[in-house]
Amino acid sequence: MGLDMYLIKKTYVKKWDHIKPEKQFNVVVTRGSEPYPSINPERVKYVEEEVAYWRKANQIHSWFVKHVQNGEDNCGEYSVSKEDLNALLEDCYAVHDDPIDAPLLLPIAIGYFFGSEEYDEYYFDQIKATIKTIETILEEWDEEGDYYYQSSW
Repeated sequence: MGLDMYLIKKTYVKKWDHIKPEKQFNVVVTRGSEPYPSINPERVKYVEEEVAYWRKANQIHSWFVKHVQNGEDNCGEYSVSKEDLNALLEDCYAVHDDPIDAPLLLPIAIGYFFGSEEYDEYYFDQIKATIKTIETILEEWDEEGDYYYQSSW
């Protein structure tokens, strides 16, 4: 129970007849080494990857609510651009380099089981982990994928 946060990458893999064979995805779903019978690969439309997960990093959630969700904190799924992630990364760098900026750039969010309400060691550990995570996502950025943020609490 508490604040769980996800950054999901969705890649459209639907197999269409009019797409050149070299551009088509070939989806294979197995359990163990055997094809999984109840999933028809020809009907798979998207592959979803969880590229980031945070637990009770309420300052990161607060940033997404303000900058991506237009202030709506409703556990919805919101599109995230490369520019959004670069902006989050810049704010994380700034707070990491000068913690005095934390309340201004990455303020904590208070909520039911949202985690610590202090600018403490856990807060700054989450900043460091977010920097590493976002740097990796940006290095691996895939223009064919669509990225979404969603929280659950």
